[in-house]
Amino acid sequence: MTTPKRYLVTSALPYANGLKHIGHLAGAYIPADIYVRYLKAQQRDVVFVCGSDEHGTAIPIQAMKEGTTAQSIIDKYHPIIEQNFKDLGIQFDIYHRTSAPIHHETAQEFFSVLNNNGDLEIKETEQYYDEEAKTFLADRFIKGTCPNCGHDSAFGDQCEKCGKSLSPDELINPISTLSGKAPVKKATKHWYLPLNKHEDFLREWILKEHKDDWRSTVVGQCKSWIDGGLQPRAVTRDLDWGIKVPVKDAEGKVLYVWFDAPIGYISATKQWALDNEKDWKPYWYDADTKMVHFIGKDNIVFHCIIFPVMLKLHGNILPANVPANEFMNLEGDKMSTSRGWSIEMDDYINDWIKKDNGGAAMADVLRYYLTQIAPETKDSEFTWKGFQDANNSELVSIFGNFVNRTFVLMHKLCNGKVPPFHNDLIDDTDKELIANIKQTTATVERLLEDYKFREALFEVIDLARKGNQYLQKKEPWKKVATGEQQLIDNSLHLCLQLTANLAILINPFLPFTAQKMLHMMKVVEKMLEWQNAGSLNLLRTGYSLRAPELLFRKIEDEEITAQLEKLKQKSAANRQPSTDNQNEAASAKKETQNLKPEIVFDDFAKIDLRIGTIVAAEKVEKADKLLKLSVDLGFETRTIVSGIALHFKPEEIVGKQVTVVVNLAPRKMRGIESNGMILMAEDQSGKLHFVNPASPINNGSTVS
Repeated sequence: MTTPKRYLVTSALPYANGLKHIGHLAGAYIPADIYVRYLKAQQRDVVFVCGSDEHGTAIPIQAMKEGTTAQSIIDKYHPIIEQNFKDLGIQFDIYHRTSAPIHHETAQEFFSVLNNNGDLEIKETEQYYDEEAKTFLADRFIKGTCPNCGHDSAFGDQCEKCGKSLSPDELINPISTLSGKAPVKKATKHWYLPLNKHEDFLREWILKEHKDDWRSTVVGQCKSWIDGGLQPRAVTRDLDWGIKVPVKDAEGKVLYVWFDAPIGYISATKQWALDNEKDWKPYWYDADTKMVHFIGKDNIVFHCIIFPVMLKLHGNILPANVPANEFMNLEGDKMSTSRGWSIEMDDYINDWIKKDNGGAAMADVLRYYLTQIAPETKDSEFTWKGFQDANNSELVSIFGNFVNRTFVLMHKLCNGKVPPFHNDLIDDTDKELIANIKQTTATVERLLEDYKFREALFEVIDLARKGNQYLQKKEPWKKVATGEQQLIDNSLHLCLQLTANLAILINPFLPFTAQKMLHMMKVVEKMLEWQNAGSLNLLRTGYSLRAPELLFRKIEDEEITAQLEKLKQKSAANRQPSTDNQNEAASAKKETQNLKPEIVFDDFAKIDLRIGTIVAAEKVEKADKLLKLSVDLGFETRTIVSGIALHFKPEEIVGKQVTVVVNLAPRKMRGIESNGMILMAEDQSGKLHFVNPASPINNGSTVS
């Protein structure tokens, strides 16, 4: 594999509308920081950019909540988020702002190039308008009843209860959040990016060129979008807050935030170049640049489909990889700041870093645990008990224990100096440890290049585990009585060289820990360069080392109990009634009582419900949500297409008895005629359950 001339690494721009939680940290920031620290240790030319996303409706909505201005909101949260990242060791080359003049200029120039080249379309459509507020309404300024789950406070772009993506037109009884009045439809003109014209390019680029080197979840989601048929997407909107559209007849219009935000990567690179007297253009135009976007899975469509089309039209390079992570849950539930079920970075810093004597070490503990449970291929879960176990059982008992034992024994048995190594006394146990050091270095390097950070971290910890095992086999403390000083020298010399290697290997993951190890070894930061990994000559014979310091401390049960109680209290506080909203329990009760119109018995009697058994199930091609089922109804076997593929695997449901509406008119779905409907129940979390008999009965039995 040819090494690129330079790298541009980006992390998703966080909205500056509030504090960010550790789920965000695990998704787009720690993985990117690990990768960049590794590249820089390799002495590669790399620029790591990020910044606050300060446009879009999230900002003015938060301003309304706090009774202030949009500008005040971004000025409040931008520095907090930036400092949070620094406190947790995220080392951007620049953390920029999309409110900066250079970004406004860059985004307007980008739009103008596409518009002048005829790559955008202008359409007039009818959109919701608030006559009292005298403004068109962005999706987030419209609320109504969700057509999917009946939640009465769904937004115009998504229902936060069931998670379904929506458009304002789909809402039942929409109202404006500005005036509380029902909006009207009014004609407005907007510019669109015709994604439908670029499907062939995207199929070739993603589904062929990158089908093997991108994560399967990323390729799969892209395939689903493309197969579903891409549509033109508006790049402008009617809003006061944002970047003005640079066209004469675009009064009151701004660039849509999804269009301007990724351009923030370019403007941040420009600002970094100005600050460092560099040329920014090679990072965005030279084909010998490798660009990597680190994001969460909710950003896949923007970074893999929309932004690449924009970049291609603008003449820029395309991303080489987009290693998107899945979501991280918290203590058995989805992480949510609005529900108080989250751990904000700021809270962690205040509770564990600023109040702790070990300070920076606790930043590394969080980095360690979030990497250990990173949702690289599927959703994962943060638990405070898991956090405690990762620290106590691995960082303290394995990694920290090995380093501490090595230093204690070196000071006790070798006068605090690096002992010599006697080659004539080398044995198989020594050779095995030396081989492990070299092999681990090669394995970690390969895994980091492949964005498999969780596996790479395991290999580093496992090498420390092997160091502990080596010490137990050698037992240098027992050789004092027999006067075998040369054997003591050999074992501790190798343990010290292993310690130096561990500092290099752990540095991308736990940078504060690596710095502390450098201090103990009295060596300069240059030793952390990757070319030194695997070497057995990192600490020279006779060199005096400092006294040992514990790298990590044990986390007590009481600390974990306190955090769990804090989480429960915060969640409960967010459910308390306010002057504007009912509490969550009352709202949930109202939703369960949101019944359909009353019917008479004769209406119900028309429905023929029968018990059947699923005898075969398979996924419907090019339809992520659909399963094709063969259901034995006793008197015949029917084909039924059911939208349950996101909840059940085909092999899990074969043999299940189900309740079927058998007199429903046939309906074609994806070219398959469906003859019936499976009854399902949906709980408050959105999970589906079969409606089936308590015990097996004959297929074809009626339900009445």
